Amino acid sequence: MQVLSRQRGVSLIEVLVAVLIFSVGLVGLAGLLVMATRSNHAAYLRTQVTFLAGNMADRMRANPAGVWSGAYDASSYGAISGSTTCDKSAACNAANVASRDQQEWSRMLATLLPGADAAIACDRSSVGYDPIGQINRRPPYGGHCEMTISWSERRAGDAAHRDAATQTFAWGFQP
Repeated sequence: MQVLSRQRGVSLIEVLVAVLIFSVGLVGLAGLLVMATRSNHAAYLRTQVTFLAGNMADRMRANPAGVWSGAYDASSYGAISGSTTCDKSAACNAANVASRDQQEWSRMLATLLPGADAAIACDRSSVGYDPIGQINRRPPYGGHCEMTISWSERRAGDAAHRDAATQTFAWGFQP
């Protein structure tokens, strides 16, 4: 009879140890889920940046006269506002199209990225011909544009160290 009473106490300790190990595993799993969510959000923001960069590059390719006249060059796209209206009575020129593109893109930056700002600068010195006069002949290759997009991204850590870190995407391309 004495042997049976010792076994009852040992099995209770075994159950408590198993529950403790299981609890530690669940806490680790919760931390893993939090990190996975943060990483997923960071990847989402980087996907948005890639989409936005391609979007503006496509807008610029559609308006080479505006690109090579300097209408897309801006040191900050974070605060561009206003409206450009063109209709059948007054068609848009290249500068108007560029202004509208800048306004639309600025709104998209503000909507899709937290604390977003961007800059675009095009080097027209190596184009080698007049892109305005020869616009219908061929795309004005030879010029080079640089686009920089920055946004705020929260870092991992406790509440005291979770301030936003500025991320930057820089891209050189030929429109």
